[in-house]
Amino acid sequence: MAEYRLGVQLHGHADDVRGICVCGDAGIATSSRDGTVKFWTRSPEKESEYVLSKTLTGHSSFVGPLAWIPPSDRFSEGGIVSGGMDTFVFLWDLHKGEVVERMKGHNSQVTGLAVDTNGDIISSSMDCTVRRWRNGNAVEVWEAHKVAVQTVLKLPTGELFTGSSDSTIKLWKGRTCIQTFSGHADTVRCLAAMQGLGILSASHDSTIKLWALTGQPLLEMIGHSSLVYSVDAHSSGLIASGSEDRSLKIWKDGVCVQSIEHPGCIWDAKFLENGDIVTACSDGTVRIWTTDTNRFCSHEELAAYKDLISQYTLSRKTVGGLKLTDLPGVEALQVPGNSDGQTLIVREGDNGVAYSWNSAEFKWDKIGEVVDGPGDAAQGQVHDGVRYDFVFNVDIGDGEPIRKLPYNRSDDPYAVADKWLLKENLPLTYRQQVVEFILQNSGQNNFVPDPSFRDPYTGGNAYVPGGQPSSSNGNAPKQIFKHIPKSGMLSFETAQFDGILKKVTEFNAALSSDSEQKQLSLSETEMSRLPAIVKVLKEASFYHTSKLADADMALLVKILMSWPAKMMFPVIDFLRMFVLHPDGAALLLKTIETGNDVLMETFRKAVAPPVQPANLLTILKAVTNLFDSSCLHQWLRIHCAEIIDSVTNCKSSFSKNAHLAYATLLLNYAVLSIESKDEQSQAQILSAALEIAEDDAQDFDSKYRALVAIGSLMQKGLVKSLALDLDVKSVASSAKASMDSKIAEVGADIELLTR
Repeated sequence: MAEYRLGVQLHGHADDVRGICVCGDAGIATSSRDGTVKFWTRSPEKESEYVLSKTLTGHSSFVGPLAWIPPSDRFSEGGIVSGGMDTFVFLWDLHKGEVVERMKGHNSQVTGLAVDTNGDIISSSMDCTVRRWRNGNAVEVWEAHKVAVQTVLKLPTGELFTGSSDSTIKLWKGRTCIQTFSGHADTVRCLAAMQGLGILSASHDSTIKLWALTGQPLLEMIGHSSLVYSVDAHSSGLIASGSEDRSLKIWKDGVCVQSIEHPGCIWDAKFLENGDIVTACSDGTVRIWTTDTNRFCSHEELAAYKDLISQYTLSRKTVGGLKLTDLPGVEALQVPGNSDGQTLIVREGDNGVAYSWNSAEFKWDKIGEVVDGPGDAAQGQVHDGVRYDFVFNVDIGDGEPIRKLPYNRSDDPYAVADKWLLKENLPLTYRQQVVEFILQNSGQNNFVPDPSFRDPYTGGNAYVPGGQPSSSNGNAPKQIFKHIPKSGMLSFETAQFDGILKKVTEFNAALSSDSEQKQLSLSETEMSRLPAIVKVLKEASFYHTSKLADADMALLVKILMSWPAKMMFPVIDFLRMFVLHPDGAALLLKTIETGNDVLMETFRKAVAPPVQPANLLTILKAVTNLFDSSCLHQWLRIHCAEIIDSVTNCKSSFSKNAHLAYATLLLNYAVLSIESKDEQSQAQILSAALEIAEDDAQDFDSKYRALVAIGSLMQKGLVKSLALDLDVKSVASSAKASMDSKIAEVGADIELLTR
């Protein structure tokens, strides 16, 4: 078989390229974590090259699956369907570059798309459902699996398949499952048709399988060393797969005939009709690989690509289980050793070389080159060229940089802590924290201090609060987190009451002077009651004795239900403070239970287009404050999905303060959904919080609260596996690199949960 070589590289996306859609002869569509869909067409100057034709923007978070609708009377240049983490399915008119249908219904990330022969759009989602859309409306919805649906495939012959995190594939007739294919040991991530034979599946168990349409497994392809994200087949019989292991593998008759390394994981791989292969890589680049010598890239571009791979490989290379770039250079040999036989590993070119300290001759003797071997990665780490069982990254907080703490299991952790604190010029008050950190992260929960050890500062034995740790249970040490899980609710408790009253008075005067709206205005008696209510609300320390009356609630209801939307915001702000009073919350619940859900009516009015930013901000804060009263928790649970969906649709109207209020709302909902063990709500909240956490434009406070919600849901909720499927590791990694110490710390908390 002719060998595939690099043909074209398409640069344009600002982040991971997540999806590829081959759009017949028209071109190639790609989706990205950068929130865009890009359409590439063949260059008019050179047919083997592609140029960026259109960039489609509209999703508020990363875009994943894509589907193609060929040109028709409706779409002169064809249509593209896209699904995003924002839970939307969009249908784009390629000629106009505009969204013509926005399909909202999923409660979590859209994972798969297919277009039926009648034009219906079929989508799958992390919310466990499959939806069939016709003219922008959902005409069928069903729970396809009990856990996340990762992919959907519609064959031209009519069969519909889904793949799931439950490791199965299901064959559907309408909404009825007629067969379940079992055989994978982990998530089924991608499905593809294999003409004349059946279907292909790619799995997180690192394998690809070929199945007959009857469910019989025909072939298993083993070769990837990590999660397989994508698979596709060509009419020639070739199969292509992309993986977390950074390789594109090409298979023929079940045998891997070529493996092409990439500088990042491969999220998607698709064949073009001519046999070329398109790959979507986490480095933000789309690449086309070909066997046609006429379409090979230039020697210079190929050399540059090989150099890129070489640099990437070098940055990840290990010797003896050690990262090459972490080793000291040969200049470290200028420093004498501490004891005879001490081992030092240094970086010499692209290799790690071991030396032993010779005390008699006062020099380093070369032992030889260090190479990887089975189990090497578990044999310890190196700090300053010396091998240790562990080298911990210690975050002491307070804005201090990360410190390295080397440790051997044979060491006394108290002695190590004392020596390290002295070396790092840190207060000895950190001593017990450091010891506990060492014991927890080294798995030495059964550690018993050596009775011969003497504290260098007190002369006594090592101090262990509460006596010696128990050595009887042998359980793994409990993980300790700085910022998760969140307990209790947050609220917005300060208000400019004078400003609120002034605005209500101004709006009431405007209504009184308008002959058509005069009947909506408040009487003098009603207006005089508002300052009296404010007086009660201002005295928060007397909430346990002060009272609010039914008439006070009735007055608020009257204004909220009758005043025009443009005048609502000061009254909603009034309501925000009203519900913090125990009587206020109880009166509101009493009103709702009589059948007058003024709260939901006010919410819907506040988020209805055209959205008034002031209404949006005040209603977000008002709903957030409802969590302060347990009597309103059931109402919040019932309306969770609608509230989050509606607010998500208004995000384009958010101010900075609205972003913070929304993040606070999600954090409160996370706490509530954990208490009620509501997995469906947890999944929706997780998805919304991840959108905030992934948005680089968010302010630190909003991002921090979203991250705390994510971490809390993962630790105490029911959606940890879903979070991992949603690539929470990348979110945690980005957070850890933040300049804001709180975000970096909660990022570290989340990363600890992913291990």
